[in-house]
Amino acid sequence: MTPPINPPWIAVEDYRQGAGWVNLEECEGRSLRCCELLERGKILLFREPPFDLPDEDRKFLLVQEWTELRLHKNVSYRPSEDVLKGVSGSPQTIARLRSIFRNYSAAVIDFMGKFLRPYAGKCTVDFSSFRPFEEERRGLPLHKRNDLLHVDAFPSRPTHGGRILRVFTNLNPTRARVWNTTEPFEALARRYASDAGLERIARESWVRRRVEDWAGKLGWRGMGRSPYDIFMLGFHDYLKENTDFQKGCPKIRLEFPPLATWLVLTDGVAHAVMSGQYALEQTFLVPPQALVEPDQAPYRILEKLAGQPLVC
Repeated sequence: MTPPINPPWIAVEDYRQGAGWVNLEECEGRSLRCCELLERGKILLFREPPFDLPDEDRKFLLVQEWTELRLHKNVSYRPSEDVLKGVSGSPQTIARLRSIFRNYSAAVIDFMGKFLRPYAGKCTVDFSSFRPFEEERRGLPLHKRNDLLHVDAFPSRPTHGGRILRVFTNLNPTRARVWNTTEPFEALARRYASDAGLERIARESWVRRRVEDWAGKLGWRGMGRSPYDIFMLGFHDYLKENTDFQKGCPKIRLEFPPLATWLVLTDGVAHAVMSGQYALEQTFLVPPQALVEPDQAPYRILEKLAGQPLVC
């Protein structure tokens, strides 16, 4: 019999938008504790956004006719380039949307530097996104489906052991965004990593390292993914393809209410979006050297199982 899963949701009650930590004398310790909780697979919940999110910006996002803007899977924004993708429309609409995303991303970055102080100045700011369509019965291809339990890995942006930290806000004014989650990453890895190809990838990694060493001596850089990144991309797909896992694993249902914001390391917390519309999100990449609980990182867990390094 599968033991019960501890609820992964922890509400943060002592941090306020515009004011920061309620008790300034304890802010360093509370920031450290929140990093520890995230790295141990917990989800940190705010009942309302802990950063500036103007009503007029939120309402503008909600009233757009997104199907007429030729939406891709999601609207995405790249803060480092100030580039908006996934929509088309009038120059005025695009300019307004870019301004909203630019201000939103800046507000979340500022919040993160104050709330998770051990990560301040160490994280890479990744993409923002907006998910305006109803997730339930959305009809995406298998590997892009959000309603199947999975851990995150980015095809175009290997992390080399870094963690994927995502900040979500439910902009829906009346409906919750519903997730399922399941057992901790270590339990999933112990049960499924071998079948998903961990040993094969670990055996091949020594060849890869030697090729990269040789290429480096010739002045070539950026050879690509670490064995860890290769495995995690495959594990993302493996979990979605595994019908027995999807049907039979223990599940916890989480309902994030309107205007709630939550933080989660999605490379280590298997999750599925069962229903909901209008979610705003900002992603950060936390490098291994910034982690406060490095032994909880998926790459460390997988290295222990494989018996050798997976991050070059």
